[in-house]
Formats: sequence, C-alpha cells, structure tokens
Amino acid sequence: MDFPPLREELRGVEPYGAPQLSLEQAPVQLNVNENPYGPSAACAADIAAAVAEAATTLNRYPDREFTALREALASYLGHGVTADQVWAANGSNEVMLQLLQAFGGPRRVALSFAPTYSMYPEYARDTVTEWVVGHRETDFALDLDHAHDLVKERQPSVVLLPSPNNPTGTALPLEAVTALCEAAAGTGQSGVVVVDEAYGEFRRAGTPSALELLPRHRNLVVTRTMSKAFALAGARVGYLAAAPEICDAIRVVRLPYHLSAVTQATALAALRHAPELLGKVDELRAERDRTVDWLRGQGLTVADTDANFALFGTFADRHAVWQGLLDRGVLVRETGPDGWLRVSIGTAQEMQAFQDALTQVMALHREDGR
Repeated sequence: MDFPPLREELRGVEPYGAPQLSLEQAPVQLNVNENPYGPSAACAADIAAAVAEAATTLNRYPDREFTALREALASYLGHGVTADQVWAANGSNEVMLQLLQAFGGPRRVALSFAPTYSMYPEYARDTVTEWVVGHRETDFALDLDHAHDLVKERQPSVVLLPSPNNPTGTALPLEAVTALCEAAAGTGQSGVVVVDEAYGEFRRAGTPSALELLPRHRNLVVTRTMSKAFALAGARVGYLAAAPEICDAIRVVRLPYHLSAVTQATALAALRHAPELLGKVDELRAERDRTVDWLRGQGLTVADTDANFALFGTFADRHAVWQGLLDRGVLVRETGPDGWLRVSIGTAQEMQAFQDALTQVMALHREDGR
C-alpha cells in the first residue's frame, strides 16, 4: 500500500512555486511581481511599534472579526464600501481558497479563461471543484461572446476573472464584468463572479475598478492584496469586498482566529501610511511604461499591461533566453503561453540591468540563429 495515503489526484503533483534563488545566485530578482521598494523608515517604525503593542496581548486570541482592520480597509477602498462588506485573510491566496471552500466543492464548477493565474486550478483541485478553462483572444482580451456562452453552458458556481490579468497584465472593461455577473446570476448555480484585482493599484489612468459595480451586482466579489502596492508581501494580507451575505458565508469555512494579532497590527499600521506607499506605485507605473516601450523598441511583442509586470516575447526557445538572463544575474519568470516571458518591474537600476542582460542574450541568439 502506498504511503502516505495521499488523495489520488494529488499523487505526483509538484508543489506550486516560482524559482526561489539567493541574491548571490540572482542579484536582480524580477520574477514574482514584488514591490522593489520596502516600507519607508516611518512606516516600518509604525509597524514595529504596533507589533510591539500587540505582543503584550499574545496570550489572548486576536479579534476574530478583525473589526478595526475591516473598517480601515473599507475606508481605503472607498466606493461606498462598508466594513460588513469586507473580508480579509492571509494573502489573497487564502481569500481565494476560502471562496472556493464556500462556493465550490463536489459537483460544482469553477471557471476562468486562459492564460490566467496558475494557482486558480489548484484552488479548484484542493476543494474538489471541477476546473473549466475557456480561452482569451490573441491579444489576451476576453472574448465576451465565448465567455458568456461558456458560463451559460457550464453553470459555474465561481467565475475567476483577474483584472489586471496575471500573467498578461490585461484589464477587464466594466461592461465585461457586468455581462458575466448577469450571466452567472442566471445559471442554475447563481454563481459568484470574482474579479481578482491583486494588481489593481497599478492600473493606468482611466482604467476603472470593478468596485464601481458592487452596488449593482450582489454576486460580484472584488479581491485585493497588500502584497504589491503596499509592499507587504512578507506580511500576507489579502482581502475582498462583496455583499455582506458573501462575507457571512465565508465565516462558515474560515479557521478560528485565522488572522493573528500581529498580522492585524501590521496591516493597520501600513494603511496609516497609504499615501506615501502608493507614491511608489506612481514610480513603478512610469518604469513599467518605459520598460514596455523599450521592449517594443527591440522588436519584441509586449502585452498591454495595467500591472507591475510585462509579458514579452515571443522566443523560439524561451527557456534558453530565461537561462541566459539568469546566467547574467537577472531572474524573470518563465510563465504564460509558449514563447513568452514575464518580467516584474523593479527599480530603475534593476530594469537597466535587465535591459543590458536581455540585449546580450538576444544578440547571442541572433548569432546562433535561434
């Protein structure tokens, strides 16, 4: 008999994870869409003070409803969002898993459109939810007729729509969100539509947020994270805004006291510094646009992006290009459709190192005829 008694569908499956290398191996790390700018000294000091205060109470369980954090997140989001419409967890990954635990399950369907975030099928697998994936157009926009028809045909209980999309950076128009909310509401499952705005703060000017649609669609969920714009990837704080009934449903599946007192204190301190932290987002937007222009100037194709990364290609042997960059100390992500690579936006110095390395690699490949 095989040991341990792992579920059959999990046998042989590799754990999720991007390559994790030391700074000695890859001094320029541009592969996991981190914010290259850490919290400011003032923000770090505020976090340290808040955590020190929380440390004096660690003999007690934390506020199970994390009331102060929900109120602060609602205030940050605006759009009329109230605290009873907010839910938070340990990163948007746990938020997504809780949504699938609550609304997925056996004989239910979760649906998205490829290319899409590579963790979505794992959330479905882990909750014994059938995973169905449709397709996007060649420019990675959503084919709305195809999406509408697939929702009507498969009647998903959960539709997952990243906007900006990972790994392409493509944002969804509000008309598409409305159409899919209406389609999902009309199915036998009355499915929820999750718009994953993990990179929402990096949207280009004029690109709307699905938060605007919350009053119109009770089956709409908008998720966010503090990992990216707030430079808190190490704190693991994600959250959502939705109808209060959806938040109440998630309470059924959450683990007791799932957000520690330290996590809550850290997130509240960071929110007090939101204006200064988001100032770095403006710098990253500008650096992203410069990077996209440069890549296109090299004759490469780059997906239009509203995120803090760019998907670029295409390469006959993308792994060779990825390895060539790594050999020069620059780590990017080998993800997305065949032939494409994704680069996170770093500091100006890091992006210059990326450009120098890619120039060398492309010149070498041209000489080799690859």
